[in-house]
Amino acid sequence: MPTPIACSCEDGVMYLAGKEDAEKEKETHNYLSKEEIKEKVHKYNLAVTDKLKMTLNSNGIYTGFIKVQMELCKPSQTAGKPAPSSNGCMNTLHISSTNTVGEVIEALLKKFLVTESPTKFALYKRCHREDQVYACKLSDREHPLYLRLVAGPRTDTLSFVLREHEIGEWEAFSLPELQNFLRILDKEEDEQLQNLKERYAAYRHKLEEALSQAWKPG
Repeated sequence: MPTPIACSCEDGVMYLAGKEDAEKEKETHNYLSKEEIKEKVHKYNLAVTDKLKMTLNSNGIYTGFIKVQMELCKPSQTAGKPAPSSNGCMNTLHISSTNTVGEVIEALLKKFLVTESPTKFALYKRCHREDQVYACKLSDREHPLYLRLVAGPRTDTLSFVLREHEIGEWEAFSLPELQNFLRILDKEEDEQLQNLKERYAAYRHKLEEALSQAWKPG
């Protein structure tokens, strides 16, 4: 989720924008069973330290909280009145597992009376890997609460940032830097594929065991 990838680096944070994450999130999201979601919600709530727990409903939909850091570079247009100061502040939103990135962006802009189109803004996920900070632009189809659930409640593991779209920012980087960004993405893709293969192999083994037991003479 491969397409052109925009990259920038600000304040020690490497920003990567692409579609690979959305496809991986979609595959994993659809693969989780109700029991797996129930177990993850239970573990998540045990790790919560700020009382912002998740709630699992009987239909499999769960609700919870995400925190979004506002990092806007320019004043936003508002509906006839000054907008509340939003840049740099942390916002807590209560959402459900069905809410998409696009809906979260719209909710944040509505809260701060911003009249500009939501398409001018992007939601990033920021995470720490190998002593570096990475931020990836999320697709509008992704589900932030699912990402929060999988990562756990710690914001130093995963956090969300709202920024304006930055067009053409990759042009500021040299070819070796861009190639390094691609190597990072290739490594992450290989890790995800390996994890998926191991999971399917485990399920296949269990199924074959069940079949062998079923065919044994009674």
